[in-house]
Amino acid sequence: MSFPLGRTLSRRGLLGGAGATAVLLGTSALGDPAGATPPQRHGLPDDPFKLGVASGDPLPNSVVLWTRLAPDPLAADGSGGMPPRRVPVQWQVAEDEGFRRIVKRGTAVAGPELNHSVHPEVWGLRPGRHYFYRFKVGTDISPVGRTKTAPSHDAHVSSVSLGVASCALWQHGFYTAYGRMAEDDLDLVLQVGDYIYENGVPADGGTRQTPVPDYLSPETVTLERYRLQYSLYKSDADLMAAHAAHPWAVTLDDHEVDNDWADDVPQNAAETPGFLDRRAAAFQAYYENLPLRASALPDGPDMQLYRRLAYGDLLDINVLDTRQYRDDQAAGGGLAAPNPGSLDPNRTMMGREQEQWLLDNFERSRVRWQVLANQAPMAETDMDDTEAVSVFMDPWDGYDANRRRMLDGARDRGVDNLVVLTGDRHRHHASDIKADYRDPAAPVLASEFVCTSVTAEGNGADMDSYSELSVRANPHIKFANYRRGYLRCTVTEDLWSTDFRVLPYVDRPGAPASTRATYVVENGRPGVQLASEGPIV
Repeated sequence: MSFPLGRTLSRRGLLGGAGATAVLLGTSALGDPAGATPPQRHGLPDDPFKLGVASGDPLPNSVVLWTRLAPDPLAADGSGGMPPRRVPVQWQVAEDEGFRRIVKRGTAVAGPELNHSVHPEVWGLRPGRHYFYRFKVGTDISPVGRTKTAPSHDAHVSSVSLGVASCALWQHGFYTAYGRMAEDDLDLVLQVGDYIYENGVPADGGTRQTPVPDYLSPETVTLERYRLQYSLYKSDADLMAAHAAHPWAVTLDDHEVDNDWADDVPQNAAETPGFLDRRAAAFQAYYENLPLRASALPDGPDMQLYRRLAYGDLLDINVLDTRQYRDDQAAGGGLAAPNPGSLDPNRTMMGREQEQWLLDNFERSRVRWQVLANQAPMAETDMDDTEAVSVFMDPWDGYDANRRRMLDGARDRGVDNLVVLTGDRHRHHASDIKADYRDPAAPVLASEFVCTSVTAEGNGADMDSYSELSVRANPHIKFANYRRGYLRCTVTEDLWSTDFRVLPYVDRPGAPASTRATYVVENGRPGVQLASEGPIV
């Protein structure tokens, strides 16, 4: 099975700006030679690869690849413009971008039951290597993606680079942060939640001023509607570029389903009947649109998302799921003083099974750094700068006993380099996670880096009143910033370094990215330290 070179999405942003088009290489091989029969598209009306390609969950010998056939991504019925039948999709993996050294190939079947998505798991690859991949349907060839396997489990690893992103609300701005991530040299991107928002989309496209069909205006509730939401979001050129440039590991937070949902409880109690049907629809669309392995294939309203990714002797990445198994928020959610609900030792944010799984990982592992890919902030965020305490009930502050069990469990198992990578807050934070926030002398147990949003809340500013209050009322929060952007982390044996990447605007495409500050964690010394500051943008 050999097919000509497809479109390339390079790490230098060949698809890195809104309105950019894919680069075609070897197009003569895709043309119609004189006298030839018309090209065969398996009956498809147009290019089926309009949502790009992706890879994810790298192991030392394997990655999962992804694409979804959608010649008309915003077709009103959520089908992506695909006929209701199965279509064979060929795939190739090569050591070179020109596909002269193909190492793996196969055929997956795209069917209507999974919205014509495919998730081939490619095995037998070499550890710690870059590979290129592509798909073909009929005469149509996908963009070329680039991925990388993890190092061998027993390998000595000197350095790993991670990107972290969250909170991409389409109508609040352009996904330039994803385009800038595509330009970085990263081993893995962690998307820690709010890949989409369930909100209805304004007919004028909101900040983007890109008109959308009026059937996107209602809130997302049904499977058809979730599929359309993903089609809209994933049609963004910068997002496609970031997926094509690096392997991803993803986990969801609330907005992929419903704001502030907790297990089987929706935000609006009146919607409880039927909520599990909505959750099942949301989970199915999530799986259909992301590079997840078959182990994550939903079973109705249940989906296995927590998992561990290992990078030799340097770090373990524990990908958490803090939505599916949690108790309902205490005190009705929102801001409240610590209360019997938030302090109840029997309440959980992770579920007891996931909690034990994490502690077992801590027990067995001998790596230098333990990482939590986590949805909502773990360090206390007191929003009252008096002697009183007022914290949010949805993040870990509302589940104090679960947080204490996890942190004590890590300490008891000899984990002294615990780093938490978090989203949700729409702001950058660098924080110490402490044993007791009322005691200035209490030990620091872990370090947390919170990434701001990709677009949610628009352009932002260097600081806002919320950020100023959070730093003033919480001495353990060492840094805050209200611009849009992402995190770029470089991990070595002796040092964890996090660049807080920021953009001056997202209300128009093409913003440059800069590093507002770099904070580090030293091996064996929990807590964040300022390394350098960049310009205010």
